[in-house]
Amino acid sequence: MSQDQQALTAKHGLTKIPRHVAIIMDGNGRWAAKRGLPRLAGHRAGVENIQRVLEGCADYGVKVLTIYAFSTENWSRPQEEVQGLLRILEEVIDRRTQEFHEKGVQLRHIGQLEGLSESLKAKVRYAIDLTKNNDKGILNIAFNYGGRSEIVEAARRIIQAGIAPESLDENLFSRYLYTAGLPDPDLIIRTAGEMRLSNYLIWQAAYAEYYSTPTLWPDFDKQEFYKALQAYSQRVRRFGGLEGV
Repeated sequence: MSQDQQALTAKHGLTKIPRHVAIIMDGNGRWAAKRGLPRLAGHRAGVENIQRVLEGCADYGVKVLTIYAFSTENWSRPQEEVQGLLRILEEVIDRRTQEFHEKGVQLRHIGQLEGLSESLKAKVRYAIDLTKNNDKGILNIAFNYGGRSEIVEAARRIIQAGIAPESLDENLFSRYLYTAGLPDPDLIIRTAGEMRLSNYLIWQAAYAEYYSTPTLWPDFDKQEFYKALQAYSQRVRRFGGLEGV
């Protein structure tokens, strides 16, 4: 953590900062409906808000941010909305990849590429390859992602690799997940007041702290992010043990 980050956390009385924050970005549709706008307008506003939260991560020294952009279940939404979300992802890659690269942000995709167009697959791979050596921060984009399917896919790869059953433990299993090499999320934030995990990082979230806010995702600004960090800072994490032992 830099001196500026240390000064900011001390100023706000934050005694600890999560290494990895994961966010379920909920409420885009409700945000649009309140304004008489189509749902896709809410999704676009939500995408623009990611930059504010990334800046908050940089301000406070959060190293990894994972955002739940599109689940495997989201394919069941109306076709117009699904196609709109895919277009938004492609537009964001086109417009923002170079900016993220210049800021030293490493982009990663967690989830499946199956079901995406060849053009979109190529752009995702390009963004990942361009930024792979950046070290200022990591942005994981969970797109076409499902926690259960991730675990099933990891099990398949372990079997294909010929791993002996007696050799398998939690650490080895984690190396076959999409988040291999990253710390598990310390804090999971869900906006719009919902209290569900929704098939998100269900292996990695085993000991995460949870924070739910009624604020809709497009309105979740740096101040709201600070509130979440403040709540996290006040938690006592025991990991199954006893405090002070």
